[in-house]
Amino acid sequence: MRDIVQLLRERIKQGLLTILIKIKAHRGDPLNELADRWADEGRQSENIRWSLPTNRPIFSWTDNGITHRSPMNPTVKKRIDLQVSRQQLKIHMGSTANFLTSEDNSRDLLGIFHKDRSVWIRARQRVLQCLSYQFPCALQLKQWGILNAVKYRLCEKYYKEKNIREPPDSAESVGHIQCYRPVLQLPRIAIHRGIWRELMFSIRKSSTELNDVSEPRWHFPSALSPEAHTEWGLYKILEYMGLHENLPPGAGHNRAKLRKNIEEYHIAYGIDFDETDIDTFIAQRPDGLAFDKEKKLCVLLEYTRAMDTNEVWAEKKEQEKK
Repeated sequence: MRDIVQLLRERIKQGLLTILIKIKAHRGDPLNELADRWADEGRQSENIRWSLPTNRPIFSWTDNGITHRSPMNPTVKKRIDLQVSRQQLKIHMGSTANFLTSEDNSRDLLGIFHKDRSVWIRARQRVLQCLSYQFPCALQLKQWGILNAVKYRLCEKYYKEKNIREPPDSAESVGHIQCYRPVLQLPRIAIHRGIWRELMFSIRKSSTELNDVSEPRWHFPSALSPEAHTEWGLYKILEYMGLHENLPPGAGHNRAKLRKNIEEYHIAYGIDFDETDIDTFIAQRPDGLAFDKEKKLCVLLEYTRAMDTNEVWAEKKEQEKK
């Protein structure tokens, strides 16, 4: 073929008349027809030496009883990653392995998050590092033999300067960075509120039960917006349900009347209380609210964070020591 092309170029340079005629292949030529038959026989044979016209390695796998064969492509890479993950999970017995092997744990959401290119790539990497125990915190660096201590040095200095009680988690772990690092306080609050808003919106959307007048039985006012959430304090909750008189503003009438009602309730049921308990109760702002206007029911939803659980655990340990 190369000689023919070179010959044509020379004839064109010489100005000679050149005519190209295309002849369709395999149109009655005996040898070409024989080659086609041999190719068909080879493709249908049980002893196939080459499955595809390529020199690349051919991979095969079985899925739902069906065997697939393909050169390296995105599908093959996913299958390899899946098999490696399954092999690695067999040698791990921690909480992460249990999470990844248990059903109904929102693993599909983790996959969607990892594929979402609108999310900052470092954020996606951090999630994978946390799941695979590769996050470079002091606790992990000590396990790798890079550091000798696991104390949170920067936070320890900050706590001493501000005279703040140190948290129960004294090691610089992923949990400490997420729950106790002072510089991340505002992001923690924002994430916490974002989580309850999404949850409340999902519950509200799935609540299709109707009351006698064919209106939705349950109302979720705090799921509408962050601004609506900030308005739903104890006064507004009781006023909405018709359980507390909304007195004119001034001289603390609302607060005084509510405090008196709370004290009378505790006394009537023999419940021990002090002034701090009442102040805490009045200042309470639940993460989520659900109302049944017809039956005058109110459900308060609180979403516990890891740091809340640790603080309760630490207080319990201190009481056991005493």
